[in-house]
Amino acid sequence: MLDEILGNATDIPITEHATDTHGVTLVNFALFDLLGLQLSPRIRDLGKITLYRAWPRARAEADYPRAAPLLTRRLNTGLITEHYDDLLRLAGSLKFGHATASLLVGKLSASSRQNALAAALKEYGALRRTIYAARYLADPAYRRKISRQLNKGESLHALKRDLLYAHEGTIRGRHLEQQSEQAWCLTLVTNAVVAWTTEYYGLAVESMREAGRRIDDEVLAHISPAHSENINFFGSIEVDIEGELAQLGPTGYRPLRVRDTLF
Repeated sequence: MLDEILGNATDIPITEHATDTHGVTLVNFALFDLLGLQLSPRIRDLGKITLYRAWPRARAEADYPRAAPLLTRRLNTGLITEHYDDLLRLAGSLKFGHATASLLVGKLSASSRQNALAAALKEYGALRRTIYAARYLADPAYRRKISRQLNKGESLHALKRDLLYAHEGTIRGRHLEQQSEQAWCLTLVTNAVVAWTTEYYGLAVESMREAGRRIDDEVLAHISPAHSENINFFGSIEVDIEGELAQLGPTGYRPLRVRDTLF
């Protein structure tokens, strides 16, 4: 996923990635933060993860009597400081495409005898995960935000499952080329649906704003174009090209269906 984010070729910058529990690793937390990104997982067993402190136990208990019992391990800040320049160079290599995150993580994890840089990366990840866990626990609004982001991903998966109904979501090609073709066809159709919905979302928002309806950009950032109520998934679909073109307005779009009940 980090490879895809760093290779993002669109005009929309990606600053945060929400994921489920499987994405919660110390290396992931470290790399995302070093690259100026935010990893926001929905942690299922939050009470079971290890939280770290940067000071001796006695000082933590004196300064934070309620939180100190939760901070069960001490962070090796000396190791992070010693290798911090190397960590920044590592992030720079990923940022400018000199190496891929998947290759890097594989190399650092392959050796049974872990090198000092890998150990420093995990220590830094432990620090960032502890800070994130504190925010996750203390901010209910932030937890709801992460859940909404994950729901967007689930809606896209649901759309793909609906589009692949004929094979019940199964890739049935026997050879890699056939499997790849089926997967690319699904991606193409999914992107077509998302692009169509996004385009008409924009037209609808513009029309509502012209009518005096206030719609904040902050609200628009949370909507998903993976809805499919207007898509017919079943049967044979015959398209009357001339008839469809005749319905288009001067701008090249179909007229919007505006219902008073929506307002």
